[in-house]
Amino acid sequence: MIKKISALFVFCAFLLNGVGTTFAAPVIEKSNGQTAQLAALLPASDGAITLNMRRLISEGFPQALSANQLMLGKVLGEIDKIKNETGLDLRQFEQIAVGVSGKQLAKGMTFEPVFLARGTFNAGALLALAKVAAKGKYREEKIGERTVYVFTPKDMVQTQVKTAPMPNNPMPNKTVNQSSVFEKAIDKMFKSLSSELAVTAFDSNTLAIGSPARVRETYSAKTRIGADVLELVNRKPNAIMNFGVKLPNGLSQFLNLSDDEIGKNLGAIRQISGAVDLGGGNATVSLAAKTLEAGQAKNLQEFLEGMQMIGKAFLGGSKNADKKVYGRMIDNARISASGNEVMLDLQVAQSDIDILVGAK
Repeated sequence: MIKKISALFVFCAFLLNGVGTTFAAPVIEKSNGQTAQLAALLPASDGAITLNMRRLISEGFPQALSANQLMLGKVLGEIDKIKNETGLDLRQFEQIAVGVSGKQLAKGMTFEPVFLARGTFNAGALLALAKVAAKGKYREEKIGERTVYVFTPKDMVQTQVKTAPMPNNPMPNKTVNQSSVFEKAIDKMFKSLSSELAVTAFDSNTLAIGSPARVRETYSAKTRIGADVLELVNRKPNAIMNFGVKLPNGLSQFLNLSDDEIGKNLGAIRQISGAVDLGGGNATVSLAAKTLEAGQAKNLQEFLEGMQMIGKAFLGGSKNADKKVYGRMIDNARISASGNEVMLDLQVAQSDIDILVGAK
């Protein structure tokens, strides 16, 4: 039991770290809800993510990674790599909506994402650049009169990821071989796109990207994303990021927990949603978990509060700087319940984010 609690605690701290370091920035610029409008165009999905891509690239990354120029160079270098190889400049993307559909296979759960990316670009022109970058290694399919271009990533130009030199910190091009746990998790989600990637113009300034099947679903009114998922990602429409997911069989299936008290509490969760916003030098993280019954929510609240107590005791006396940050994050988390929903709200100071992402 102690090992499970410790493992789950580290897992929660890792999630908070990943959210905080990815989206922290001190400036608030209210969105007009365009990402929510874009999400409504997604096909039927078990979960969705909306993201203000323009703010993330222009404000979020530079501010969040200001304490680690090497990591910032890697991120910016990857954006440049995508532009050079495919012609797609992520800096021109303003809103992104992602719909994720889960499928149970014999080897486990797999997830199929589809992206709607909207911005200040000509979708047809970007597709033309992508075809040039693919050097003819693609095929065309039709959805009605619409042309879909299907690329095979393994056949496209492969280059090493190089770290971009930063101003006042010159360094030679250096291949980055190490991957973080977060990067590995993202890679796992995109395995379904490793064989074929379909791209087409949804409208004049929006691209639809995903597996051929998911892109086709995007154009079928019969498979539009459900109002229940949209409600989850529209709870804080002005946030830089929103996400929501339905869990028909509970959260415990993804964590391989046995039928003990921890498994029961996590297994009772049927929906998870959250948002990340920026302001006042803080990253504000809001999470919500909905259970089947109010009694289960009460049990989940008490379980999380118990974990919070253990975490403060476990990390409170640490002399390690990043563990002290985790301790402050756990201590500052505010847990509450209303009906069959449990909420967790947290603010992460920029100074703490600097510690977490600082070059080791």
